[in-house]
Amino acid sequence: MRVVIVGAGFGGIAAAIELRRHGFDDVTLLEAAPELGGTWHYNDYPGAACDVPSHFYSYSYAQRRDWSRLCSPQSEILGYLRGVAAEYGIEERIVTGATVTACRWDDATARWAVRTEDGTERHAEALVLATGQLNQPAMPGIEGLADFAGHSFHSARWDHDYDLRGKRVAVIGTGASAVQFVPEIAEQAGQLAVFQRSGNWFLPRRNRAYPALLKVLFARVPSVQRVRRAFLFRYMEAITAAIRNPATVGRVGRLRAALFMRWQLRDPEVRRKAWPDYMFGCKRVLFSSAYLPALQRDNVELVTEAIERMAPEGPVTADGRRHDVDCVIYGTGFRTNDFMFPMEVTGTGGGSLRDAWAGGAHAHLGITVPGFPSMFILYGPNTNTSGGSIIYYLEAQAGYLRQALDRVRADGAAAIDVRPEVEETSDRAVQAHFAGTAWTQCDSWYRNGEGRIIANWPGYMAEYGERTRTLDPAEYRLIPRPARRGEAARPAPAEHTA
Repeated sequence: MRVVIVGAGFGGIAAAIELRRHGFDDVTLLEAAPELGGTWHYNDYPGAACDVPSHFYSYSYAQRRDWSRLCSPQSEILGYLRGVAAEYGIEERIVTGATVTACRWDDATARWAVRTEDGTERHAEALVLATGQLNQPAMPGIEGLADFAGHSFHSARWDHDYDLRGKRVAVIGTGASAVQFVPEIAEQAGQLAVFQRSGNWFLPRRNRAYPALLKVLFARVPSVQRVRRAFLFRYMEAITAAIRNPATVGRVGRLRAALFMRWQLRDPEVRRKAWPDYMFGCKRVLFSSAYLPALQRDNVELVTEAIERMAPEGPVTADGRRHDVDCVIYGTGFRTNDFMFPMEVTGTGGGSLRDAWAGGAHAHLGITVPGFPSMFILYGPNTNTSGGSIIYYLEAQAGYLRQALDRVRADGAAAIDVRPEVEETSDRAVQAHFAGTAWTQCDSWYRNGEGRIIANWPGYMAEYGERTRTLDPAEYRLIPRPARRGEAARPAPAEHTA
């Protein structure tokens, strides 16, 4: 069985390792970037680091005991991924610089045709889309962006050749990326204007290097690592509990965040501007002990008036003020709702995934979509996490899709397809599970234009792990292999189910 994986970040590499460990040897990863890494290749802005502790933001089967600090910087995470890919023999299976433009299922041959930008077409019996949710930079819908005469770039495509020292800089956006790079560039810029649409809830993160004694313990006492992972799992589940139960556990989380933020925000005017006006946990809770102090530097201004347009000199806000700057940095996040688009994905009968998702992306367990046989999505709809580690979800998804392909192989079938009624029922259950949670209390990037939450899993990591641990054959149907020229059509597997 040939398997094509689109994307060579944490998800694609996890899938490749899982498949190869279970005898699926014909695996190819197509990566648009010049190297593996996904978001950790592109996001190399100053201060880039994970906000999930590294002992849990790593594969369970590829633990590393020499992390430099609690939340590792981008270079360390990328180095970890390179090392894992080399250790498990995945490196040589990655085709870099291969931007996939279309994936088309052929009913006659029961195969996927995967086309790249250079016109190359590869065929496979199974397709894994591991493009993730945080891979396509989003630009703001501000009038006249192209009119700005100075220098500009997105934080996910950082221009390291541009010297910010002494410059007048505008940062548009105050999400997770900006929270990391603003403290770094505030020390370089002559003047820094940070344009905020809404404030964030913060919890502390003092990301100092581990002391020598703790490094020795991690390296020489394996049980320390196991205990630490177990503790981190429960801590992250507690954050999810606060989001799921805003009237009880959430009040504790809000109090903890409020006390921390009041202690850090000594300037009353900056505190007023930076304070969030929505329920704790509705949007992503951010971890930083450096961002709020940076906003109170003499050379930094927090601007909360809306940007109405971009002039050649800089942003013009609703109060009529023009902010003259030399450089604009867009910390405006990603097109999370686009998933693998603009790639064209066509399933059985010529059905378009874009059409199937016209009302919002949805998939059974975030992985399978009816009418798209042996196609599996990693980090798909409703599998983002607000309180946990996406690596946990990706490992679970990789194991699940491998079980599906095991069924195909064992039964001599061509492909496997989730039953429409199963996917519809599970999608309704996921959406219903958001009721009463903080996620429903404001607008956020977790939602699409119609207000449907399509990014996040509404429960705990443990729940998702349990749901994906064992594939239920009754939820799927097997597609028989088509007859080759000169032979009779193969019968469908018993009851045409998995």
